[in-house]
Amino acid sequence: MTSLTQTLARFASDPPFSQAPDDAARIIRTGIIDTVATMIAGRNEKVVQIVRQHVEARRSGAAESSVLMSGQRLPAQDAALINGTAAHALDYDDVALQGHPSTVLVPALMAEGEALEAAGADLLRAYLVGYEVWAELISRDADSHHLKGWHPTAVFGTVAATAALCCLRRLSIEISRNAIALSASMAGGLVANFGTMTKPFHAGRAASAAIEAVHLSMYGMTAAPDAIEHHAGFLAALSPKGNLERDRPADNLGRVLRILEAGLSIKKYPMCYATHRVIDAIIDLARKEDIGPDDASSVHATIGVAQASMLRNHAPKTALEAKFSLEFAAASALVARAVGLAQLTDGFVTRDEVRKAMGKVEISTVQTKCPIEPVFAFSDRVRIQLRDGRTLDSGEIRFARGNAKLPLREGELKAKFLDAAAGCAEIDAGALYDRLAGLESASNVRGLARPEAIQA
Repeated sequence: MTSLTQTLARFASDPPFSQAPDDAARIIRTGIIDTVATMIAGRNEKVVQIVRQHVEARRSGAAESSVLMSGQRLPAQDAALINGTAAHALDYDDVALQGHPSTVLVPALMAEGEALEAAGADLLRAYLVGYEVWAELISRDADSHHLKGWHPTAVFGTVAATAALCCLRRLSIEISRNAIALSASMAGGLVANFGTMTKPFHAGRAASAAIEAVHLSMYGMTAAPDAIEHHAGFLAALSPKGNLERDRPADNLGRVLRILEAGLSIKKYPMCYATHRVIDAIIDLARKEDIGPDDASSVHATIGVAQASMLRNHAPKTALEAKFSLEFAAASALVARAVGLAQLTDGFVTRDEVRKAMGKVEISTVQTKCPIEPVFAFSDRVRIQLRDGRTLDSGEIRFARGNAKLPLREGELKAKFLDAAAGCAEIDAGALYDRLAGLESASNVRGLARPEAIQA
């Protein structure tokens, strides 16, 4: 039987599709557009500035890839590190496969794609390879990676992006196998670091590490041919209880596309996705009944165990901490009837009425699992006890708005993109959106950020 590592390498080197099918390409384009939006929106976050300083201090190599869609260019590996960190800095990026696929795949592919002057259709095809590898690997473990302490974006993203880059570069099976096996030793990221600058750095590091793994393999670095499935390999190391399928064949990889089943969920709020169903419910109830924080005596939210594990900050003092606080999410939804970039500021988080509302939030957990998104409960629920004696009940909430099963309405993605780019004078946001929307027809992705760069 062909090893799993070898199967992944063969798939990356020669996928069973010459281009991404139209229905998959539509999903991928959405992910790319949304990632560029969140990347631009996160450009001024402190963690991004720190990473940029770090990169500038060690700068060397050909400046071939754009940074934050601007005129600045850096070596692909450094550009991917900055862009991936920025795309995840606001926790506003898309969700699927128990993580954030696009925030790793897009920065890695765009940076290398610019260096190679690749066509847009090649990026879409390579993204699909990365998504399917991620889906294949994470499906083999019965236990929640978040509860074990692993951040899937950092762990599976590194290997998935490596496979995607092997596809983009059309590397041989042997080089692809070494790159994928090597990337498995470069993957890592801890849930304990959620709510700090390190979490967005996970995404940037994964994108950068994928490029490094591919380049090292192209130079001749070797790695174990069974690094993924070995009893002391990647999958086993992530699963201390051993509740996983290391030897299951992957014969249908790329033939039955998981992206068509799981899709991508686009965030409406720059918060941990574990809060989104509750936010929707509270805003809906507040608007329908015209209530504010003073009308509520308590807010009770029921969520899944893994969700509660991620939402570790019960009394946040900063906007960064608040991103992983259900208490803040509920309070903001009550106080402002919104949880957006305007609310994710240190000043808003520390407002007296927000802190008072946070104190009214109670959380309980259920053991159910969503079959589509196992990291979440089958459904969330909100009950608001009012001072007049009434109880408002959201009922079961299956999907947040923007979820792959409850997509954004027409125009909402573009509105998010334009809002994210607001204030960035060097970017023509409308023109950039249009170029990204027509990505499959681009003959050279080096011109996506700034078309004049092709002539430079």
